[in-house]
Amino acid sequence: MPSWILTNATTRARRYGPFLVWATWFVVAWLTLVILGDHWRLVVQHWGTAIAMAVGSYVAGSTPMGGGTVGFPVLVLLFGEPASLGRQFSFAIQAVGMTSATLFIVCSGRPIAIRLLLWAMLASGVTLPLASAFLLPHLAESTVKLAFACIWGSFGFLTLVKIREMRHWHHLPRMSSRTDAFAGLAIGVLGGVASALTGVGIDMIAYTVLVLLYRCDLRVAISTSVVLMAYNSLIGVLVTAASGEIGPDLLGHWLAAAPVVLFGAPLGALMLQVIPRTPTMILVALLCLVQLVWMSIHVGVGWTGAGLIALTMLVANGAFHLLYRAGVGIQRA
Repeated sequence: MPSWILTNATTRARRYGPFLVWATWFVVAWLTLVILGDHWRLVVQHWGTAIAMAVGSYVAGSTPMGGGTVGFPVLVLLFGEPASLGRQFSFAIQAVGMTSATLFIVCSGRPIAIRLLLWAMLASGVTLPLASAFLLPHLAESTVKLAFACIWGSFGFLTLVKIREMRHWHHLPRMSSRTDAFAGLAIGVLGGVASALTGVGIDMIAYTVLVLLYRCDLRVAISTSVVLMAYNSLIGVLVTAASGEIGPDLLGHWLAAAPVVLFGAPLGALMLQVIPRTPTMILVALLCLVQLVWMSIHVGVGWTGAGLIALTMLVANGAFHLLYRAGVGIQRA
């Protein structure tokens, strides 16, 4: 075997060593938990969740949408689970998948908007637990479901309108430290609340700010959003555990899907560098709009509810347009 091949393989093994150590440790820990706890029946019973998250984890690694974006509607709409379980599952499964994708991204040396990311992590580390403790208990389950649907419906509409333009942006996020701090804190505050309600959301907000305001390369924006969602998911798991809400239903769904997302999300992160983004983003955008309609039907909104949803979408996309115009001004300056 030529020496350059061996050298290349050794270099890659060293580069991705932390990811391989993490994956090995997790597989051993998962097997130990399943065998010693005799949870094989739970794993088999929730096979549908594993299949759904095979798709969800790939989406999580290759787009600015966490695995919970698939997990939440699958559990709520297909399996009839309450929104609370959908939110808890989103945190728990993303804590595995998004962490795996984060390690893969860091090991690969891909650029990340690190300064903005740190400010967003600081703010969401405070707002997520506070919103979980003081806001979430006062909201009806239907409100949480529709909040999820509107967040991702707005993102789907934005993507369809701007994708042709966004795919040509190849800038790295270069702004003043003051702008990064302001934008990062805003992302953390809004995204922390959104994540507390639905288990996802801060990733989409971070991505939207990066591409509309910073005119950031899609790959850099997605990588940054993945890292931020991994961090928020770990906080969400801690909040869930502290509240004593980890029950057998959550455990069963998690055990079935965890080994799938362990490798599915990094695979998505790898494909992010290989395949064109436009077709994937358009498909994801259409799915966002479909779930908005489906969730609205599931909740049973009337004309008043439909009007409120339309108003929410209008306000969200108005905010997106303001971000876009601000980005235009910054680029001209």
